[in-house]
Amino acid sequence: MYDSIIIGKGPAGISSAIYISRSNLKVLVIGKNETALNKAHVIENYYGFEKPITGEELFEKGIQQAKNQNIKVKNDEVIDIIWDNDKFIVKTVNSEYESKTVLLATGKSRNSAKIEGIKEFEGRGVSYCAICDGFFYRNKKIAVIGNGEYAIHEAKILKNVSEDVTIFTNGRELPQNRSIEITNFVEGKIDSIRGKEKASKIVLNDNTEYEIDGIFVAEGTASSIDFAKKLGIFLENNNIKVDENMQTNIPGIYAAGDCTGGLLQISKAVYEGTKSGLSIAKKLKNI
Repeated sequence: MYDSIIIGKGPAGISSAIYISRSNLKVLVIGKNETALNKAHVIENYYGFEKPITGEELFEKGIQQAKNQNIKVKNDEVIDIIWDNDKFIVKTVNSEYESKTVLLATGKSRNSAKIEGIKEFEGRGVSYCAICDGFFYRNKKIAVIGNGEYAIHEAKILKNVSEDVTIFTNGRELPQNRSIEITNFVEGKIDSIRGKEKASKIVLNDNTEYEIDGIFVAEGTASSIDFAKKLGIFLENNNIKVDENMQTNIPGIYAAGDCTGGLLQISKAVYEGTKSGLSIAKKLKNI
């Protein structure tokens, strides 16, 4: 079992891992390389760099710094977090791990599904959490929008309440080596979601229509906000609410970086990562 598992390999996650590790605690960092930092072509306003540096360079330097301190960093996708009394079970595409504490530091998705009708029907047939809302669609026609392992995982959960679950990839392909076999999927590009009082159909660009009862959006990889919603963590203006120690309302789960709101800056992410790391170390050492 790990003392702490950090989800996210960006500035917040790596900074936190460094401080936890320096307290002689066992820490694991899990994440993908698809971060907001990687999309920054030139960084000129971060302390200590007299010459501009790319986001990708800074990202790689942070990971190497962690590895130099013998911190385990895994390139994997977290698809679920389970709160099991005195520990947390973190499930990835390839494995699962147990930990005493968890830090959510995957950033914040800046892109939502650009599909006509998706915002209009949120809460009226369109949902973002299979565990939270799947029960309302038992034995009904359910659609999952997405094409990655996160979408496949949500479809698997929904299979427990209905046999009629279809993944709509929105014009993209499902992963070739996926964790479970999916046979019921539609690859056409989605034009719109339509209905009257609630969402009732998905319409593709070629005007093909699919009658549905519920739609679950699971595009890309799961963000810190997605995990927060599943775990019942308090949100404020779609940001994770934390206390002065960067801890959420669930003891043992912390959050840092873009997912807590405020300035979307590297310096802010590093500060919150540092603070969360020190808080986690203090909590565990006191225990």
